[in-house]
Amino acid sequence: MDRKEAGFVGLGFMGAPMAANLLKAGWAVTAWNRSPAALDAFEALGGARVAEVEALRDKPVIIFMLPDLSYIEDSAAGLLASWAATPPAAGTAVVVMSSVSSSAVKEFGSRVAEASGGNAAVVDAPVSGGTKGAVEGTLAIMAGANEQDFRRLLPLFSAMGTTVRRLGPLGAGSLAKACNQLIVGTTTAALAEAAELAERSGMDVAALYEVLAGGLAGSRVLEVVGPRLAARNYAPTGPAKFMHKDLSFVVESAAAVDAAVPMASAGVELYAELKRQGLGDQDLAVVRQTISNLSDNTAVKTN
Repeated sequence: MDRKEAGFVGLGFMGAPMAANLLKAGWAVTAWNRSPAALDAFEALGGARVAEVEALRDKPVIIFMLPDLSYIEDSAAGLLASWAATPPAAGTAVVVMSSVSSSAVKEFGSRVAEASGGNAAVVDAPVSGGTKGAVEGTLAIMAGANEQDFRRLLPLFSAMGTTVRRLGPLGAGSLAKACNQLIVGTTTAALAEAAELAERSGMDVAALYEVLAGGLAGSRVLEVVGPRLAARNYAPTGPAKFMHKDLSFVVESAAAVDAAVPMASAGVELYAELKRQGLGDQDLAVVRQTISNLSDNTAVKTN
């Protein structure tokens, strides 16, 4: 990319450290965020701010890191209207780094192409690695783009992640992230079930996890989420409610290709229950509390 200049929309748990790493890598970043406090902190790091997303219209690349595609579409409405009136420069990239529906991001790509007169293209590049990976710049980035756009954006991605792969055309990155969330969401739930079973049987959960980590059950999920599950530490590093959304994307994608996803289907129901229990704004590890509550309900019915 000729100009190391980018717009960044969404300075939340993930977006703020990702944008900060772009600044550290020498990118000139101008951000928009709904709440001003995050923008104040970003300016203190050397970033710039805008009051409206459409003010980013002439940036060569605009990154969106918002909770879901509906938020992105709402925030980008003025931007697309501005492009419809006066098209942006050819080669403008709109990079969706949120976890979104694979089919919906393709539709969004068509709308962006139409509004911009074909001058702007959407790339989906969701991430994995949590807030720790976002802060350390070690995210895994799964991109859906044509080869030319991917290579042009590689320096941008490399400032935020260490494992960067093109998985295919637009939509492929979101499908890869859905597969990632299938593994993370169900593994976390399985670890939570094991924790409740062990503790209710008189076992020390931390000791159990320690021995599990040395065997075939060891995983990155156990390493990162295990301590929070064992300690019942549910302070949010990212809201658990988003796992319900992400696993719903797995089910949606599976239906399109006639793939059976029984684990994802069970996960959708479990994380829907998590939201019904009012736990959605806490950390993903709070799925343990969901299972604990379900266990208590089972005990009441049995006695």
